[in-house]
This record gives sequence, C-alpha cells and structure tokens, in this order.
Amino acid sequence: MRSPVALALSAVTLAVVVSGCGAAQEVADTANAISNTATTVQVCTDALSQAGRIFDGGSPERTVDSAHAAAGSLADLAASAADTTVNQAISALAATLRDVTVDDVIGRPAAWLAAKADQVAALTSACAP
Repeated sequence: MRSPVALALSAVTLAVVVSGCGAAQEVADTANAISNTATTVQVCTDALSQAGRIFDGGSPERTVDSAHAAAGSLADLAASAADTTVNQAISALAATLRDVTVDDVIGRPAAWLAAKADQVAALTSACAP
C-alpha cells in the first residue's frame, strides 16, 4: 500500500500532466486557427486574382475560354478553402464563370459583367477579416 505522501505526489503529478495536456491542446488549436487563416488568405488572394484576369475586350471567344479555365481553377480553390463562407463565395463565382457563353459576352456584356462583379464583391466580403 502506498503512503499518503506518495499518493499526494501522484495526484499532483497527474494534475500537472493533465493541465499540461490542456495547454498543449490550446497551443495546437491556436496553431490550427492561424494555419486556417493563412490558408484562407491565400485562397482568397488566388481566387480574386483568377477573377480579375477574365475579360479580353478583343475576343469574346478568348474571354469565354478564360472564364471557363478560371472556373476550373476556382472550383479547386473552393475545395481547399477551410472557411465555409469563402468556399460558397468561390463556388458561386466559379458557377458564374463556368456558365458564361459567347452570346453572353457579345449580346449581354453588361449583364454578365454585373453578375461577375456581384460574385467578386461577395467573395471580397467573405474574405474580409
């Protein structure tokens, strides 16, 4: 049988270990939050960059091709977004770009650009801290 002193030391040791595990978990949680924030910032930067390189005033076909290529890249970025709101905003922008046609660019350029601008604004808002 253990002495009362040994039992007290065991209890103190257990308390230190448990509190140390809690502190370690807090550090790990903070590190994960920082990592997710850094990832979100990078995803937002990449997504906004993709959205800004679409319109080619000289060729509606190139504009549509660029929009479709950007939509694919944005879908990949959305999958890597840790933040659900950012993911949804990127996915909505990708859908807008994926659905554009040459007729949209030629016949309704203002409407298409307005829809794209609305999606970019939503993404910018989702990315704001």
